[in-house]
Amino acid sequence: MTTPVTRAEAGRAARKRVPRSAHGHWVPPVDRSDPVAVLERQGRDRLPELLPIRYGRMAASPFAFLRGSAAVMTADLASRPHTGLTVQLCGDAHLLNFGLYASPERALLFDLNDFDETFPGPFEWDVQRLAASVAVAARENGHPEDKVRRAAAESAAAYRTTMRRLARRGELDVWYERIDAESLLPLARSARRRRQVASSLTRARRRTSLHALGKLTEIVDGRRRLIHDPPLLEPAGASDTASLRKIFSDYRSTLSEERRLLLDRYRFVDAARKVVGVGSVGLRCFVVLLAGRDADDPLFLQIKEARKSVLEEHLPHGPYVHPGHRVVAGQRLLQAASDIFLGWMSGPQGRAFYWRQLRDMKGSADVAGMDPTTLLAYARLCGTALARAHARSGDRIAIAAYLGGADTFEQAVADFALGYAGQTAADHAALGAAVAAGVVTAAPEV
Repeated sequence: MTTPVTRAEAGRAARKRVPRSAHGHWVPPVDRSDPVAVLERQGRDRLPELLPIRYGRMAASPFAFLRGSAAVMTADLASRPHTGLTVQLCGDAHLLNFGLYASPERALLFDLNDFDETFPGPFEWDVQRLAASVAVAARENGHPEDKVRRAAAESAAAYRTTMRRLARRGELDVWYERIDAESLLPLARSARRRRQVASSLTRARRRTSLHALGKLTEIVDGRRRLIHDPPLLEPAGASDTASLRKIFSDYRSTLSEERRLLLDRYRFVDAARKVVGVGSVGLRCFVVLLAGRDADDPLFLQIKEARKSVLEEHLPHGPYVHPGHRVVAGQRLLQAASDIFLGWMSGPQGRAFYWRQLRDMKGSADVAGMDPTTLLAYARLCGTALARAHARSGDRIAIAAYLGGADTFEQAVADFALGYAGQTAADHAALGAAVAAGVVTAAPEV
Protein backbone atom coordinates (compact mmCIF):
# COMPACT_ATOMS: atom_id res chain seq x y z
CA MET A 1 0.00 0.00 0.00
CA THR A 2 1.29 3.48 -0.85
CA THR A 3 2.29 5.38 2.26
CA PRO A 4 1.67 9.07 3.00
CA VAL A 5 5.40 9.66 2.54
CA THR A 6 5.48 8.18 -0.98
CA ARG A 7 2.26 10.01 -1.88
CA ALA A 8 3.80 13.30 -0.80
CA GLU A 9 6.94 12.49 -2.80
CA ALA A 10 4.77 11.95 -5.89
CA GLY A 11 3.20 15.38 -5.36
CA ARG A 12 6.56 17.11 -5.04
CA ALA A 13 7.81 15.24 -8.11
CA ALA A 14 4.97 16.80 -10.12
CA ARG A 15 6.68 20.16 -9.62
CA LYS A 16 9.39 18.97 -12.03
CA ARG A 17 6.77 18.42 -14.73
CA VAL A 18 4.89 21.64 -14.00
CA PRO A 19 6.52 24.10 -11.58
CA ARG A 20 4.01 25.97 -9.44
CA SER A 21 5.07 29.22 -11.07
CA ALA A 22 4.04 27.79 -14.45
CA HIS A 23 0.39 28.31 -13.55
CA GLY A 24 0.98 32.04 -14.04
CA HIS A 25 0.65 34.39 -16.99
CA TRP A 26 -1.90 33.64 -19.69
CA VAL A 27 -0.71 33.80 -23.28
CA PRO A 28 -3.28 32.59 -25.85
CA PRO A 29 -1.93 29.94 -28.24
CA VAL A 30 -1.45 30.98 -31.86
CA ASP A 31 -3.97 28.37 -33.02
CA ARG A 32 -6.63 29.35 -30.46
CA SER A 33 -10.14 28.68 -31.74
CA ASP A 34 -12.52 31.57 -32.28
CA PRO A 35 -14.67 31.69 -29.11
CA VAL A 36 -17.90 32.41 -30.99
CA ALA A 37 -17.26 29.41 -33.25
CA VAL A 38 -16.81 27.23 -30.16
CA LEU A 39 -20.18 28.41 -28.83
CA GLU A 40 -21.85 27.82 -32.18
CA ARG A 41 -20.52 24.25 -32.29
CA GLN A 42 -21.98 23.70 -28.83
CA GLY A 43 -25.31 24.97 -30.09
CA ARG A 44 -25.70 22.21 -32.64
CA ASP A 45 -28.50 19.83 -31.69
CA ARG A 46 -29.76 22.21 -29.02
CA LEU A 47 -33.24 23.67 -29.33
CA PRO A 48 -32.63 26.37 -31.97
CA GLU A 49 -35.47 28.61 -30.80
CA LEU A 50 -33.74 28.99 -27.42
CA LEU A 51 -30.21 29.78 -28.62
CA PRO A 52 -30.90 33.54 -28.95
CA ILE A 53 -31.71 33.53 -25.22
CA ARG A 54 -28.36 31.90 -24.53
CA TYR A 55 -26.44 34.44 -26.58
CA GLY A 56 -28.45 37.28 -25.09
CA ARG A 57 -27.64 36.20 -21.57
CA MET A 58 -23.95 35.72 -22.36
CA ALA A 59 -23.72 39.10 -24.08
CA ALA A 60 -24.93 40.89 -20.95
CA SER A 61 -21.46 41.17 -19.34
CA PRO A 62 -18.00 39.56 -19.27
CA PHE A 63 -18.99 37.59 -16.16
CA ALA A 64 -22.12 36.29 -17.90
CA PHE A 65 -19.95 35.33 -20.85
CA LEU A 66 -17.58 33.43 -18.55
CA ARG A 67 -20.51 31.55 -17.03
CA GLY A 68 -21.63 30.30 -20.42
CA SER A 69 -18.23 29.58 -21.96
CA ALA A 70 -16.83 26.64 -20.04
CA ALA A 71 -15.99 24.99 -23.37
CA VAL A 72 -13.87 27.98 -24.40
CA MET A 73 -11.91 28.10 -21.15
CA THR A 74 -11.44 24.33 -20.99
CA ALA A 75 -9.80 24.37 -24.42
CA ASP A 76 -7.54 27.18 -23.22
CA LEU A 77 -6.54 25.30 -20.08
CA ALA A 78 -5.91 22.15 -22.11
CA SER A 79 -3.38 24.06 -24.23
CA ARG A 80 -1.14 24.39 -21.15
CA PRO A 81 0.93 21.72 -19.34
CA HIS A 82 -0.89 20.17 -16.39
CA THR A 83 0.23 18.43 -13.20
CA GLY A 84 -1.40 15.06 -13.82
CA LEU A 85 -2.72 15.17 -10.23
CA THR A 86 -6.25 14.03 -10.97
CA VAL A 87 -9.46 14.72 -9.06
CA GLN A 88 -13.14 14.62 -9.93
CA LEU A 89 -13.42 18.10 -11.42
CA CYS A 90 -16.53 20.22 -11.22
CA GLY A 91 -15.54 21.39 -14.70
CA ASP A 92 -17.30 24.74 -14.28
CA ALA A 93 -16.15 26.04 -10.90
CA HIS A 94 -17.02 29.72 -11.20
CA LEU A 95 -18.33 31.83 -8.32
CA LEU A 96 -22.03 31.30 -9.03
CA ASN A 97 -21.72 27.51 -9.16
CA PHE A 98 -21.31 27.50 -5.39
CA GLY A 99 -24.26 28.03 -3.10
CA LEU A 100 -26.64 26.86 -0.43
CA TYR A 101 -28.79 23.73 -0.50
CA ALA A 102 -30.39 21.28 1.93
CA SER A 103 -28.79 18.02 3.01
CA PRO A 104 -31.04 14.94 3.32
CA GLU A 105 -31.18 15.73 7.05
CA ARG A 106 -32.47 19.25 6.17
CA ALA A 107 -29.29 20.99 7.29
CA LEU A 108 -28.40 23.99 5.16
CA LEU A 109 -24.97 23.49 3.56
CA PHE A 110 -22.64 25.56 1.37
CA ASP A 111 -20.97 23.68 -1.48
CA LEU A 112 -20.54 23.27 -5.22
CA ASN A 113 -23.95 23.09 -6.86
CA ASP A 114 -23.47 22.54 -10.62
CA PHE A 115 -22.09 19.35 -12.11
CA ASP A 116 -23.06 19.31 -15.79
CA GLU A 117 -19.38 19.28 -16.80
CA THR A 118 -17.97 17.08 -14.01
CA PHE A 119 -15.19 14.74 -15.14
CA PRO A 120 -11.83 13.44 -13.83
CA GLY A 121 -8.98 15.84 -14.61
CA PRO A 122 -6.08 17.90 -13.22
CA PHE A 123 -7.03 19.68 -10.00
CA GLU A 124 -5.65 23.05 -11.07
CA TRP A 125 -8.20 23.51 -13.86
CA ASP A 126 -11.02 24.06 -11.34
CA VAL A 127 -8.83 26.36 -9.24
CA GLN A 128 -7.91 28.47 -12.25
CA ARG A 129 -11.51 28.78 -13.41
CA LEU A 130 -12.59 29.83 -9.93
CA ALA A 131 -9.82 32.43 -9.65
CA ALA A 132 -10.56 33.79 -13.13
CA SER A 133 -14.23 34.19 -12.23
CA VAL A 134 -13.21 36.11 -9.10
CA ALA A 135 -11.08 38.48 -11.17
CA VAL A 136 -13.80 39.01 -13.78
CA ALA A 137 -16.43 39.68 -11.10
CA ALA A 138 -14.15 42.05 -9.17
CA ARG A 139 -13.35 44.11 -12.26
CA GLU A 140 -17.00 44.19 -13.22
CA ASN A 141 -17.80 45.53 -9.75
CA GLY A 142 -15.27 48.33 -10.22
CA HIS A 143 -12.79 47.14 -7.61
CA PRO A 144 -9.24 48.58 -7.67
CA GLU A 145 -6.75 46.34 -9.47
CA ASP A 146 -4.84 45.48 -6.28
CA LYS A 147 -8.13 44.27 -4.74
CA VAL A 148 -8.89 42.26 -7.88
CA ARG A 149 -5.56 40.48 -7.63
CA ARG A 150 -5.83 39.87 -3.91
CA ALA A 151 -9.30 38.31 -4.16
CA ALA A 152 -8.19 36.00 -6.97
CA ALA A 153 -5.09 34.98 -5.02
CA GLU A 154 -7.11 34.36 -1.85
CA SER A 155 -9.42 31.88 -3.60
CA ALA A 156 -6.36 29.78 -4.49
CA ALA A 157 -4.73 30.37 -1.08
CA ALA A 158 -7.84 29.06 0.67
CA TYR A 159 -7.74 26.01 -1.60
CA ARG A 160 -4.08 25.39 -0.74
CA THR A 161 -4.42 25.79 3.04
CA THR A 162 -7.59 23.67 3.15
CA MET A 163 -6.00 20.90 1.09
CA ARG A 164 -2.95 20.89 3.38
CA ARG A 165 -5.20 20.69 6.43
CA LEU A 166 -7.22 17.81 4.97
CA ALA A 167 -4.01 15.98 3.99
CA ARG A 168 -3.37 15.50 7.70
CA ARG A 169 -6.85 14.12 8.39
CA GLY A 170 -8.14 10.54 8.27
CA GLU A 171 -10.30 9.21 5.45
CA LEU A 172 -13.64 9.34 7.27
CA ASP A 173 -12.89 12.80 8.65
CA VAL A 174 -12.34 14.06 5.11
CA TRP A 175 -15.42 12.29 3.79
CA TYR A 176 -17.68 13.81 6.45
CA GLU A 177 -16.20 17.32 6.17
CA ARG A 178 -18.86 19.89 5.31
CA ILE A 179 -19.49 23.63 5.45
CA ASP A 180 -22.58 24.36 7.52
CA ALA A 181 -24.39 27.50 6.42
CA GLU A 182 -24.32 28.91 9.94
CA SER A 183 -20.54 29.09 9.69
CA LEU A 184 -20.99 31.81 7.06
CA LEU A 185 -22.18 34.38 9.62
CA PRO A 186 -18.76 34.97 11.21
CA LEU A 187 -17.37 35.79 7.76
CA ALA A 188 -19.50 38.94 7.74
CA ARG A 189 -17.51 41.49 9.70
CA SER A 190 -20.10 44.25 10.03
CA ALA A 191 -23.47 43.99 11.74
CA ARG A 192 -25.15 45.12 8.52
CA ARG A 193 -23.45 42.42 6.50
CA ARG A 194 -24.31 39.75 9.11
CA ARG A 195 -27.96 40.77 8.84
CA GLN A 196 -27.74 40.41 5.06
CA VAL A 197 -26.21 36.93 5.35
CA ALA A 198 -28.81 35.88 7.91
CA SER A 199 -31.56 37.14 5.58
CA SER A 200 -30.06 35.13 2.69
CA LEU A 201 -30.08 31.98 4.81
CA THR A 202 -33.70 32.57 5.77
CA ARG A 203 -34.70 33.01 2.11
CA ALA A 204 -32.87 29.82 1.15
CA ARG A 205 -34.70 27.82 3.83
CA ARG A 206 -37.99 29.03 2.37
CA ARG A 207 -37.14 27.95 -1.19
CA THR A 208 -38.87 24.58 -1.07
CA SER A 209 -41.36 22.82 -3.30
CA LEU A 210 -44.19 24.23 -1.20
CA HIS A 211 -42.86 27.77 -1.71
CA ALA A 212 -42.61 27.11 -5.47
CA LEU A 213 -46.23 25.97 -5.60
CA GLY A 214 -47.54 29.52 -5.50
CA LYS A 215 -44.95 30.87 -7.93
CA LEU A 216 -44.90 28.17 -10.60
CA THR A 217 -48.50 26.91 -10.67
CA GLU A 218 -52.04 28.13 -11.08
CA ILE A 219 -55.51 26.62 -10.93
CA VAL A 220 -57.02 25.97 -14.38
CA ASP A 221 -60.54 24.50 -14.63
CA GLY A 222 -60.27 23.38 -11.03
CA ARG A 223 -56.94 21.59 -11.52
CA ARG A 224 -53.45 22.75 -10.59
CA ARG A 225 -51.16 23.32 -13.55
CA LEU A 226 -47.71 24.77 -14.17
CA ILE A 227 -47.96 28.36 -15.37
CA HIS A 228 -47.43 29.46 -18.96
CA ASP A 229 -44.54 31.98 -19.00
CA PRO A 230 -42.99 31.78 -22.47
CA PRO A 231 -40.23 31.32 -23.39
CA LEU A 232 -38.92 30.48 -19.91
CA LEU A 233 -41.66 28.07 -18.82
CA GLU A 234 -44.07 26.48 -21.29
CA PRO A 235 -46.42 23.53 -20.82
CA ALA A 236 -45.00 20.32 -22.21
CA GLY A 237 -46.84 19.07 -25.26
CA ALA A 238 -48.73 15.79 -25.28
CA SER A 239 -45.76 13.94 -26.80
CA ASP A 240 -43.23 15.25 -24.26
CA THR A 241 -45.60 14.61 -21.36
CA ALA A 242 -46.18 11.03 -22.51
CA SER A 243 -42.41 10.51 -22.79
CA LEU A 244 -41.80 11.92 -19.32
CA ARG A 245 -44.40 9.60 -17.84
CA LYS A 246 -42.83 6.66 -19.65
CA ILE A 247 -39.24 7.35 -18.58
CA PHE A 248 -40.23 8.05 -14.99
CA SER A 249 -39.92 4.36 -14.13
CA ASP A 250 -36.42 4.19 -15.66
CA TYR A 251 -35.35 7.14 -13.52
CA ARG A 252 -36.94 5.53 -10.47
CA SER A 253 -34.75 2.44 -10.91
CA THR A 254 -31.56 4.49 -10.36
CA LEU A 255 -32.67 5.50 -6.84
CA SER A 256 -31.98 3.46 -3.72
CA GLU A 257 -34.82 1.23 -2.52
CA GLU A 258 -36.04 3.46 0.31
CA ARG A 259 -36.12 6.49 -1.98
CA ARG A 260 -38.09 4.58 -4.59
CA LEU A 261 -40.67 3.88 -1.88
CA LEU A 262 -40.81 7.58 -1.04
CA LEU A 263 -41.16 8.57 -4.70
CA ASP A 264 -43.97 6.04 -5.17
CA ARG A 265 -46.06 8.05 -2.72
CA TYR A 266 -46.28 10.89 -5.24
CA ARG A 267 -48.42 11.03 -8.35
CA PHE A 268 -47.67 12.77 -11.64
CA VAL A 269 -49.66 16.03 -12.05
CA ASP A 270 -48.12 18.17 -14.81
CA ALA A 271 -44.96 18.91 -16.79
CA ALA A 272 -43.45 21.95 -18.50
CA ARG A 273 -40.36 22.86 -20.50
CA LYS A 274 -38.05 25.21 -18.60
CA VAL A 275 -35.11 27.45 -19.60
CA VAL A 276 -32.30 27.31 -17.04
CA GLY A 277 -28.91 28.93 -16.47
CA VAL A 278 -26.69 30.57 -19.07
CA GLY A 279 -24.48 27.94 -20.69
CA SER A 280 -27.27 25.36 -20.41
CA VAL A 281 -29.82 27.31 -22.42
CA GLY A 282 -30.94 25.25 -25.40
CA LEU A 283 -30.56 21.92 -23.68
CA ARG A 284 -33.80 20.05 -23.18
CA CYS A 285 -35.02 20.69 -19.64
CA PHE A 286 -38.37 19.98 -18.01
CA VAL A 287 -40.08 20.49 -14.68
CA VAL A 288 -42.45 17.86 -13.36
CA LEU A 289 -45.01 18.62 -10.68
CA LEU A 290 -45.89 15.70 -8.40
CA ALA A 291 -48.42 15.61 -5.56
CA GLY A 292 -48.03 13.60 -2.37
CA ARG A 293 -50.55 13.38 0.46
CA ASP A 294 -52.73 15.99 -1.22
CA ALA A 295 -52.52 18.96 -3.59
CA ASP A 296 -50.74 20.99 -0.89
CA ASP A 297 -47.92 18.44 -0.60
CA PRO A 298 -45.99 19.11 -3.83
CA LEU A 299 -42.67 17.88 -5.17
CA PHE A 300 -41.00 19.60 -8.13
CA LEU A 301 -38.42 17.59 -10.05
CA GLN A 302 -36.19 18.97 -12.79
CA ILE A 303 -35.24 16.75 -15.71
CA LYS A 304 -32.25 18.11 -17.60
CA GLU A 305 -30.50 16.83 -20.67
CA ALA A 306 -26.92 15.67 -20.08
CA ARG A 307 -24.29 15.84 -22.82
CA LYS A 308 -20.61 14.95 -22.98
CA SER A 309 -18.61 17.12 -20.62
CA VAL A 310 -16.59 19.90 -22.24
CA LEU A 311 -13.60 18.25 -20.55
CA GLU A 312 -13.95 14.96 -22.44
CA GLU A 313 -12.49 16.35 -25.65
CA HIS A 314 -9.21 17.06 -23.86
CA LEU A 315 -8.80 14.23 -21.33
CA PRO A 316 -8.69 10.41 -21.25
CA HIS A 317 -11.97 8.52 -21.19
CA GLY A 318 -13.86 8.55 -17.90
CA PRO A 319 -15.57 5.67 -16.09
CA TYR A 320 -19.14 6.42 -17.23
CA VAL A 321 -20.65 5.87 -20.67
CA HIS A 322 -24.01 7.51 -19.89
CA PRO A 323 -23.76 11.32 -19.52
CA GLY A 324 -26.56 11.42 -16.96
CA HIS A 325 -24.82 8.78 -14.88
CA ARG A 326 -21.62 10.84 -15.11
CA VAL A 327 -23.36 13.94 -13.73
CA VAL A 328 -25.10 12.11 -10.88
CA ALA A 329 -22.02 10.11 -9.86
CA GLY A 330 -19.84 13.22 -10.01
CA GLN A 331 -22.25 15.21 -7.87
CA ARG A 332 -22.47 12.47 -5.27
CA LEU A 333 -18.67 12.30 -5.14
CA LEU A 334 -18.03 16.03 -4.93
CA GLN A 335 -20.81 17.24 -2.64
CA ALA A 336 -20.72 16.70 1.10
CA ALA A 337 -24.34 15.53 0.86
CA SER A 338 -26.58 15.29 -2.19
CA ASP A 339 -30.23 15.50 -3.19
CA ILE A 340 -32.11 12.32 -2.32
CA PHE A 341 -33.90 12.39 -5.70
CA LEU A 342 -30.78 12.47 -7.89
CA GLY A 343 -31.18 9.95 -10.69
CA TRP A 344 -30.57 9.41 -14.40
CA MET A 345 -31.95 7.65 -17.45
CA SER A 346 -32.25 7.75 -21.25
CA GLY A 347 -35.16 9.40 -23.01
CA PRO A 348 -36.50 9.63 -26.57
CA GLN A 349 -33.93 9.37 -29.37
CA GLY A 350 -31.50 7.97 -26.81
CA ARG A 351 -30.92 11.37 -25.22
CA ALA A 352 -29.44 11.25 -21.72
CA PHE A 353 -31.10 13.03 -18.79
CA TYR A 354 -30.66 13.41 -15.06
CA TRP A 355 -33.28 14.24 -12.43
CA ARG A 356 -33.11 16.25 -9.24
CA GLN A 357 -35.30 18.42 -7.05
CA LEU A 358 -36.00 21.82 -8.58
CA ARG A 359 -36.01 23.65 -5.27
CA ASP A 360 -34.51 22.26 -2.11
CA MET A 361 -33.62 25.27 0.04
CA LYS A 362 -31.30 26.54 -2.66
CA GLY A 363 -29.65 29.94 -2.51
CA SER A 364 -26.82 31.77 -4.26
CA ALA A 365 -24.71 34.84 -3.59
CA ASP A 366 -25.30 38.25 -5.16
CA VAL A 367 -21.78 38.54 -6.56
CA ALA A 368 -22.64 41.68 -8.53
CA GLY A 369 -23.39 43.55 -5.32
CA MET A 370 -20.22 42.59 -3.42
CA ASP A 371 -17.72 45.17 -2.21
CA PRO A 372 -14.01 44.21 -2.14
CA THR A 373 -14.09 42.94 1.46
CA THR A 374 -17.16 40.78 0.90
CA LEU A 375 -15.91 39.37 -2.40
CA LEU A 376 -12.58 38.51 -0.77
CA ALA A 377 -14.36 36.55 1.98
CA TYR A 378 -16.60 34.82 -0.55
CA ALA A 379 -13.63 33.90 -2.75
CA ARG A 380 -11.95 32.28 0.26
CA LEU A 381 -15.12 30.37 1.07
CA CYS A 382 -15.40 29.03 -2.48
CA GLY A 383 -11.72 28.01 -2.49
CA THR A 384 -12.26 26.17 0.79
CA ALA A 385 -15.33 24.36 -0.55
CA LEU A 386 -13.51 23.39 -3.75
CA ALA A 387 -10.59 21.86 -1.85
CA ARG A 388 -12.99 19.88 0.34
CA ALA A 389 -14.70 18.51 -2.77
CA HIS A 390 -11.43 17.59 -4.50
CA ALA A 391 -10.03 15.92 -1.37
CA ARG A 392 -12.78 13.27 -1.55
CA SER A 393 -11.72 11.96 -4.96
CA GLY A 394 -8.09 12.91 -5.54
CA ASP A 395 -4.86 12.19 -3.70
CA ARG A 396 -5.06 15.06 -1.21
CA ILE A 397 -1.63 14.22 0.23
CA ALA A 398 0.08 14.45 -3.17
CA ILE A 399 -1.78 17.65 -4.06
CA ALA A 400 -0.95 19.23 -0.70
CA ALA A 401 2.72 18.36 -1.15
CA TYR A 402 2.70 19.83 -4.64
CA LEU A 403 1.14 23.06 -3.36
CA GLY A 404 3.58 23.34 -0.45
CA GLY A 405 3.73 25.82 2.40
CA ALA A 406 4.72 28.93 0.43
CA ASP A 407 2.39 31.19 -1.53
CA THR A 408 3.98 30.39 -4.91
CA PHE A 409 0.91 28.60 -6.29
CA GLU A 410 -1.68 31.24 -5.43
CA GLN A 411 0.47 34.09 -6.69
CA ALA A 412 0.88 32.31 -10.03
CA VAL A 413 -2.85 31.57 -10.20
CA ALA A 414 -3.57 35.24 -9.48
CA ASP A 415 -1.34 36.22 -12.42
CA PHE A 416 -3.27 33.80 -14.62
CA ALA A 417 -6.63 35.05 -13.34
CA LEU A 418 -5.87 38.66 -14.21
CA GLY A 419 -4.64 37.69 -17.66
CA TYR A 420 -7.62 35.47 -18.31
CA ALA A 421 -10.03 38.14 -17.10
CA GLY A 422 -8.65 40.27 -19.94
CA GLN A 423 -9.15 37.37 -22.34
CA THR A 424 -12.74 36.99 -21.17
CA ALA A 425 -13.40 40.68 -21.77
CA ALA A 426 -12.02 40.33 -25.31
CA ASP A 427 -14.08 37.18 -25.96
CA HIS A 428 -17.19 38.92 -24.63
CA ALA A 429 -16.52 41.78 -27.03
CA ALA A 430 -16.14 39.28 -29.88
CA LEU A 431 -19.57 37.88 -29.08
CA GLY A 432 -20.98 41.40 -29.06
CA ALA A 433 -19.44 42.05 -32.46
CA ALA A 434 -20.88 38.79 -33.81
CA VAL A 435 -24.33 39.81 -32.57
CA ALA A 436 -23.99 43.27 -34.13
CA ALA A 437 -22.90 41.71 -37.43
CA GLY A 438 -25.80 39.29 -37.45
CA VAL A 439 -23.54 36.22 -37.23
CA VAL A 440 -25.51 35.08 -34.20
CA THR A 441 -28.89 36.25 -32.94
CA ALA A 442 -29.21 37.41 -29.35
CA ALA A 443 -32.57 37.96 -27.68
CA PRO A 444 -32.99 40.66 -25.04
CA GLU A 445 -32.02 39.22 -21.66
CA VAL A 446 -34.88 37.24 -20.10
